[in-house]
Amino acid sequence: MADWNIRPALATDIEPVAELRATVMRPDLERLGRYDPHRVRQRLRDAFDPFHTWIIEVDGTFAGCVALRPAPDALWLEHFYLAPNLQGTGIGTAVLHDLLTRRAPTGLPVRLNVLRGSPARRLYERHGFRLETEDAVDVFMVRESVRGESA
Repeated sequence: MADWNIRPALATDIEPVAELRATVMRPDLERLGRYDPHRVRQRLRDAFDPFHTWIIEVDGTFAGCVALRPAPDALWLEHFYLAPNLQGTGIGTAVLHDLLTRRAPTGLPVRLNVLRGSPARRLYERHGFRLETEDAVDVFMVRESVRGESA
């Protein structure tokens, strides 16, 4: 596995993240008949909050991002994108493990949604996420807080 780290996001990270989102989500959105090149980027721009986002760097270069947004009854894992050439290398697994065991406060469940048919769902299931609900486009998953995890 390549050398990786995560750093807090900056407001200036928004465009590289929007472009990565468009690249990463395109195959699944096209499969679902929902790809719109403007909308896929704009949805990220509208929701981007650098305060709750980390940038993933591999060998010192931008490689992805992940966000953990607090809500009243849970944390929402959002905007978890990794460059396609790095998917399947173990970096996503390592980042998710780090996020859930070191950066997520204990006592709160973590929720997320993933597109139906996305291979990312298997990653989340391996980390203890389970199906909560689903619709024609999205699968909503939850992971209860595990005792002994540290913030």
